[in-house]
Amino acid sequence: MTGNGPLVGLRSRTGGSVSFGVDEIHGRSVLKIEIAGDDRGSLRPADGENLAIAARTAFQQRVPLVCFVASSGAAVDEGIGAVHGWGTAAREFVACSGVVPIIFCVTGPTVSGPALLLGLADVVVMIDETFAFVSGPRMVNQFTGEDLSNEGLGGASMHSRTSGVAHFTSADREGAVDLIGELLSYLPDHTDTTPRLWPCADPADRSTPEAGDLIPTTATGSYDVRDVLSCVVDDGHLLEPRAQWATNLITAFATIAGRPVGLVANQPQSMAGTLDIPASQKGARFVAFCDAFNLPLVTFVDTSGFYPGKDLEWRGMIRYGAQLAFAYARATVPRVCVTLRKSYGGAYIVMDSRYMGNDLMLAWPTAEIAVMGAKGAVEILHRNADADERAELESSYEDRLLNPYIAAERGSVDRIIEPADTRSELASALEILAGKRERIPRRRHDNGPL
Repeated sequence: MTGNGPLVGLRSRTGGSVSFGVDEIHGRSVLKIEIAGDDRGSLRPADGENLAIAARTAFQQRVPLVCFVASSGAAVDEGIGAVHGWGTAAREFVACSGVVPIIFCVTGPTVSGPALLLGLADVVVMIDETFAFVSGPRMVNQFTGEDLSNEGLGGASMHSRTSGVAHFTSADREGAVDLIGELLSYLPDHTDTTPRLWPCADPADRSTPEAGDLIPTTATGSYDVRDVLSCVVDDGHLLEPRAQWATNLITAFATIAGRPVGLVANQPQSMAGTLDIPASQKGARFVAFCDAFNLPLVTFVDTSGFYPGKDLEWRGMIRYGAQLAFAYARATVPRVCVTLRKSYGGAYIVMDSRYMGNDLMLAWPTAEIAVMGAKGAVEILHRNADADERAELESSYEDRLLNPYIAAERGSVDRIIEPADTRSELASALEILAGKRERIPRRRHDNGPL
């Protein structure tokens, strides 16, 4: 089946804009919800009840929840009852969070309350030409005087590039279903199981010397970290959510020796791989998602730190930067970190360093692990030195501190590996760590830096 019709419909005689049932998408059983109707899917009280029951059923049966949505919001002629129904549904979706994967596909206009449901989803796929927003262009114009189209305010392109709401976009529903099917192949049905292994003909001990050849000879040289990731994973295949948002950080699903993993990597091609607010949010959300559904995390580091700027600081860089640290620190899945080149300052810590609790810290010989680069350090420590003295001091700083062997002596790096051995080292580590279990302290919940 392709997810175009329910195999087993539930509460099918209740009518309204919401229908749901058990379906299959690329061979995986899911609880599929359809929000659509002759009135563009406006939600009545019974619809809210059906949404709540659908989410509760997915929770009880421990199957992924996949929702196809096109809705104009609460039915105006139903009054407050329609809003109450939406609130009941939202509560049940929250109960599913972290227990079963929640995937939304926007198939048409999605407005007001239903649009907020997208923010509760783990993954959102938007079909081209669709849009989603909480307040429409008319209200925006009344309050701000700005004249925007539906597409300009909440189109799929905007949500994939600017807001980060859309993890993927697709030309049509068929392509969206294929995307959802591929995503499910990396995930378990629920949090109490592990992802299924993929059949793999790509040797686990395959040498990857080409990965090291991608690193520029100059410290400021740029390269596409996706090329490094492709060298390491099975068959060079990556599934990259939010590829067009926060492009200075790459997040991707892949397999290594048949084992599904989540990848996080700084992208030197964008903002020199520095971290800013969107990148911190993107990374934190992805790490938390992988941790919830038992996907091992492999982090590739090449960053000179947090991006400096008044605007970022005023908008809360401290809070948002802490989100990434928080997500890694509480993650209990197997975690392996590889430093490719630069790893400086606070960004070194939050990118799953040894002191954030990772299980294995690897570094290439090209790695530079320190508070900052040689030039910045000399400018602070030796401000009055002339150009020749600074050049000599920078060279000395690099020799003494900017190499992975110093970090290895101090226990910050477990092993320095050749780039050619990266795939085999990761495959071996993930196999050993497959049985990792951590006891989580009993508490109601943590209080993350939202």
